[in-house]
Amino acid sequence: MKKVLLIEDNEDFRLNTSEILELNDYNVITAANGVEGIEKAVLEKPDIIICDVMMPQMDGYGVINILTKNPETSSIPFIFLTAKAEKSDVRKGMNLGADDYLLKPFDEESLINSIETRIARNQKIKSQILQAFVGQSPEIEVADKHQDIKSLLEQKKSKCFKSKEELYREGDYPHYIYHVKAGKIKCQKTDSYGKTFVTQIINEGEFFGYMPILEGAEHHESALALDDTEVTIIPKEEFTKLISNNREVANHFFKLLSGNIKEKEEKLLQLAYAPVKERIARALLNLSKDNNTINISRDDLANIVGTAKESLVRNLSSFKSEGVISSNGREIVVHKPNELSRLLDLV
Repeated sequence: MKKVLLIEDNEDFRLNTSEILELNDYNVITAANGVEGIEKAVLEKPDIIICDVMMPQMDGYGVINILTKNPETSSIPFIFLTAKAEKSDVRKGMNLGADDYLLKPFDEESLINSIETRIARNQKIKSQILQAFVGQSPEIEVADKHQDIKSLLEQKKSKCFKSKEELYREGDYPHYIYHVKAGKIKCQKTDSYGKTFVTQIINEGEFFGYMPILEGAEHHESALALDDTEVTIIPKEEFTKLISNNREVANHFFKLLSGNIKEKEEKLLQLAYAPVKERIARALLNLSKDNNTINISRDDLANIVGTAKESLVRNLSSFKSEGVISSNGREIVVHKPNELSRLLDLV
């Protein structure tokens, strides 16, 4: 029997919804406010969470904010209940990690269909990842030491991409995984309004493009060269064969996958709550961690930060006047990284 956590401050609505769920063979745990809901989510580890948006003590946004930061609860499907149908409210919830929105009052069929769909999708993803990591037999031993990541990379030719050249597009079916030999790659998504959002910067020595292969899905984002970049390309079949026969390699990519999900969740939270100046400071620190000189267009940097170009330029000018950075065309030099770090600590 699947376990549902219902977080709702209205007692009548909570009781009525609980009854509907119990009649549909769900084990229902209830919480009357956000604080209690977080405690029960951590304790009970439900299969899905249904949460009202507007509540005393802590609203639904605060609940999902905390739960997505906790590795023990971050992968639990989350459905918001709301009486507000404003697009901005829905967008805020989805950016924080919500899987669905149900508008009050809703009918029983809509509620049950949403729950079943989200639980099934979550189980499918977990199953595909587990199958990819474990392979066909649980008795497989670690493969010969020469069949590791390093040897696989050494056997493959690299390819050079010019700045802004596309490697793959959102919606494409994955045929390869990629390893950055030199340069940088940006991964980005475009929303229904045509606004581009940079989800990740891939640096030298890092892998990318493996998540949709492990999920058995299409690419969730596009990948383009941020600079002139050299990339090693590994065919999908060789990658899946390697992780199916080598537990150490499988564990390596499992950790990478977990880290990527957590990083993207944290970035969405920063976009929702962090001031623009803090987000710019964080982006400058991330881009300059290997070299204090950054070569990037203002448009790309604005997309990484998630702000308008005009707002970015104003804040960069402020950092320049404080002597934190200097710039010349595309080039930005970070002179005082400690000042940027101090800004993050103060916020």
